[in-house]
Amino acid sequence: MLGIGAYKQRMPQPEDALPGRDTPMRLVHNVHHVLGSPLQDAFAGLAEVQFGMGCFWGAERKFWTIPGVVTTAVGYAGGLTPNPTYEEVCSGLTGHNEVVRVVYDPARVTFDTLLAAFWESHDPTQGMRQGNDLGTQYRSAIYCATQAQYDAAIASRDAYQARLREAGFGPVTTEIVYPAPQFHYAEDYHQQYLSKNPGGYCGLGGTGVSCAIGTGV
Repeated sequence: MLGIGAYKQRMPQPEDALPGRDTPMRLVHNVHHVLGSPLQDAFAGLAEVQFGMGCFWGAERKFWTIPGVVTTAVGYAGGLTPNPTYEEVCSGLTGHNEVVRVVYDPARVTFDTLLAAFWESHDPTQGMRQGNDLGTQYRSAIYCATQAQYDAAIASRDAYQARLREAGFGPVTTEIVYPAPQFHYAEDYHQQYLSKNPGGYCGLGGTGVSCAIGTGV
């Protein structure tokens, strides 16, 4: 039994999804609060990936601290509603996930490094939740931009699953998708939230199981 709020832990059917809007979210400040880089750009010569690992505030902070990450932004992906608002995502009727878009320089940081940070910083066995945060928007996910990223993500999942099983955890429920679904920027106040609000909520927490991967991507 899923209990109270169970409907928020099931993906909505297309006929039940909120209609959304044609106009994308407009960012007032296109400058990363920590890194000083743009949040929206063509990012020529760089690589990107989207990670879902619970509340996107803490997830974004985890990745902007990694050397070689050029910029991060939070948003919504993997659902049905075009250009959703935060309130709509929280309703459970968009199907979207809270994700962080990570743009990185492959010459300075490997995809393996990002995958290790992803796996070790949350519990990927919890389904439509992360800790006390319940709902489809908190599911574990890797939305890949290339086939090579997808292959590496699958290999890392299988390797980490073995370690988790040894530690007594259940099956990994992480959604791994290629090509990545459309990324919808979240509202301006969500971007780099924990830099703007150092005492803000962060529900990020791992399993304590280390991830040793080496696919070389």
